[in-house]
Amino acid sequence: MTGSVERPLLFLDVDGPLIPFGAVGHPTYPTNNEPAGSASNPLLARINPGLGPRLSALPCELVWATTWMSDANECIAPHLGLPELPVVIWPEPSENDQRDERAGLHWKTRALVDWAAGRAFAWVDDEITARDRAWVSAHHGERALLHRVDPRRGLADTDFVLLSDWFDRL
Repeated sequence: MTGSVERPLLFLDVDGPLIPFGAVGHPTYPTNNEPAGSASNPLLARINPGLGPRLSALPCELVWATTWMSDANECIAPHLGLPELPVVIWPEPSENDQRDERAGLHWKTRALVDWAAGRAFAWVDDEITARDRAWVSAHHGERALLHRVDPRRGLADTDFVLLSDWFDRL
């Protein structure tokens, strides 16, 4: 009997990749998918709803990796037409986190490697650095892609090509 192969993960940050912080004149999109009773956030109009189908088409399991936490399912997912996604719950800051920060490691890096628990993953964020890539390579191996998204434009065609190619090579 063959075991099932777990799909790789895609850890999604919101601010920067999905809500770009571009120059004046950034396109806005209708927010008619906003859930009834939710507080209106003007940044939500920056979310391109066309990203949802593109993210859903990737051969992976989508996971929120954002300070929006469960609010991403309530506020962001409806704009993208995504179902409720798993959410990384960030641990309380520790001495390791303080040491990591002094060494230039992003505060999410260690938690995402722990959350992946050996599974292949891609992480899209606008704050990833070479230090994060080196740490993940040393502690998780080559089955991880840390991709920095330009926060001025958010996820773009070139980012999807890179992600698709990487998932295909797994």
